[in-house]
Amino acid sequence: MLLADQGQSWKEEVVPRETWMQSPLKASCLYGQLPKFQDGDLTLYQSNAILRHLGRTLGLYGKDARTAAQVDMVNDGVEDLRKRCSHLIHHNYEEGKAQYVQELPGRLKPFETLLAQNQGGQAFIVGDQISFADYNLLDFLLAHQLLAPGCLDLLPLLSAYVARLSARPKLKAFLASPEHVNRPVFRNRKI
Repeated sequence: MLLADQGQSWKEEVVPRETWMQSPLKASCLYGQLPKFQDGDLTLYQSNAILRHLGRTLGLYGKDARTAAQVDMVNDGVEDLRKRCSHLIHHNYEEGKAQYVQELPGRLKPFETLLAQNQGGQAFIVGDQISFADYNLLDFLLAHQLLAPGCLDLLPLLSAYVARLSARPKLKAFLASPEHVNRPVFRNRKI
């Protein structure tokens, strides 16, 4: 989403699970996992290292150190929720989904609060320009609208935020593209 919205070109190689398990690629990856990001002679692993690199490179890390710290805080908050979601999906889906969905609005409330504190929710999650944390939060929220339709009903600023960001022309086109639409959500788990 970040690259598409920023008008960047890239080549993505999706590695099917069967190929991943049987190829030497896994052993060649620093942590034995994907994603792997190549930017010239720079190779990065870890999603958030990649996001932060793109944030710095493309001017999506806030306008000063204070804003950058807030962007980091938001991104880390998203990652805390992503860990909870991952545990649900991979370890406790059938038994834990109802409780997870029930607790979700409360867990998303800090993001609603941050939006309210930033231009009354009419801007981005931090500051007056989009940041890499906005893309991470948007990705998380879009996936959760599939997992738990209506999960943003009690969070009007977050709901409007998702609609507003999703309507950005380049992002809207990417979200409607086969590359995005056909991408597995939650590692192919049927939701």
